[in-house]
Amino acid sequence: MKTVKSAVLRPKTNRFSIEQLQMEAPRAGEVLVKVVASGICHTDMVLRDAGIAPRPIVLGHEGSGIVEQVGEGVEGFGVGDRVAISFASCGSCPSCEKHAPGYCEQFFPLNFFGARADGSCSLSKNGETIHSHVFGQSSFSTHAVCSAGNLVRVDDSVPLELVGPFGCGFQTGAGAVLNSLKVAAGASVMVLGAGAVGLAAVMAAAYIAEAGTVIAVDLQPGRLELARTVGASDTIIGSDEDLADQVAGICPRGVDYIIDTTGYLPLVESCLPLMASQGVLGLVASYPPGANLSVDVLHLFSGGRRIQGVMEGDSDIHTFIPALLEYHKQGRFPVDKLVKYYDFIDINSAIDDSESGDTIKAIVRMP
Repeated sequence: MKTVKSAVLRPKTNRFSIEQLQMEAPRAGEVLVKVVASGICHTDMVLRDAGIAPRPIVLGHEGSGIVEQVGEGVEGFGVGDRVAISFASCGSCPSCEKHAPGYCEQFFPLNFFGARADGSCSLSKNGETIHSHVFGQSSFSTHAVCSAGNLVRVDDSVPLELVGPFGCGFQTGAGAVLNSLKVAAGASVMVLGAGAVGLAAVMAAAYIAEAGTVIAVDLQPGRLELARTVGASDTIIGSDEDLADQVAGICPRGVDYIIDTTGYLPLVESCLPLMASQGVLGLVASYPPGANLSVDVLHLFSGGRRIQGVMEGDSDIHTFIPALLEYHKQGRFPVDKLVKYYDFIDINSAIDDSESGDTIKAIVRMP
């Protein structure tokens, strides 16, 4: 057993407590990672609030760190390797075999249920089970036991503390543009929501896909100002009553691609009539169970329009994360402009700032 420090979410509270826990050694196929930093993602808050994951639990799924120990049978990783930690997948179902791990048939149990596939956990405290393996990592901790399949080796040309969010939020936004919708050069794109995922989509559309028009929509003027600095050609306050008229003034023939990162379906429905012929709407946010979208079917049918769900940016993490890191080094994916760092002990403040919108992408750094 290894003694680690983790941010534990216990029953009947939404605040995290820093506690000393015991961590098992990695099993066959697993790797022990010394966590350097972990991004805070909206999905962590969904897991906190939705009652999906059992408590007590250690959340966190945008980790990065250094390999400290390798379990039996692991190939391709060695002690001292710098790694990004991404989501977990089974590696053997039809989706995984097609390099689409975001649609793994075991995605929800492996990522959301707070345990290994066999129900076991790697964390405990004086005999009390602490649920682990959230997104195959539970990276709100100084160490994480991970499946080797959700690790990506990274070189030393990018600060390791920045790398974690490439494993979820950044790859989701960019992947929606580049992998899922395959935005064409010169096309028009409208991104609903200018948080971390939305702004990653804005950057990818403007600087990588080279879209002709990139519209960012949000309620906060400060976020829209930031959106203009990272590639948005136009910005609109989402509560404006004349939103449709503003979009029509920018794109008279309609918008080619709309990407929703807000999860606010009334806004999405109001934008459906703004889709161009053969336009595509990508649904990227965390939508509540049973949520329904009202659609004018004739409008879709007559214009060859599509609505597409997007999980994890349709990313094969082993090729897409290195590609995004290369774009970052080229200055075409400047996500460092979105980041604010916090000490691990201040994780509750980092979460508060994320939820208030004061911080776009909070990253906690381990001591």
